[in-house]
Amino acid sequence: MELELRFFATFREAAGGKTVNAEFADGSTVGDVLRELESEYEGMESRLIVDGDLAPQINVLKNGREVLHLDGLDTPMADGDRLSVFPPVAGGT
Repeated sequence: MELELRFFATFREAAGGKTVNAEFADGSTVGDVLRELESEYEGMESRLIVDGDLAPQINVLKNGREVLHLDGLDTPMADGDRLSVFPPVAGGT
């Protein structure tokens, strides 16, 4: 299946662009996709999944919905889905 992957801030730098279309095995979950991204992109290694769960303070959205409000890493993906990955953000006054 083909997925549209969107990256923001430091993850965009690691992926080499804002949007990447990539093929994944049918039946892949969010966790499967994130593990593959960690192994493919050096700047994402150990930054997406920590101790078997979504890394703290990152946001991952499937088609605009936060995966933590779905099935987390077990959220199933389907052909044509969009996965957006945001690194931790800090700042403000």
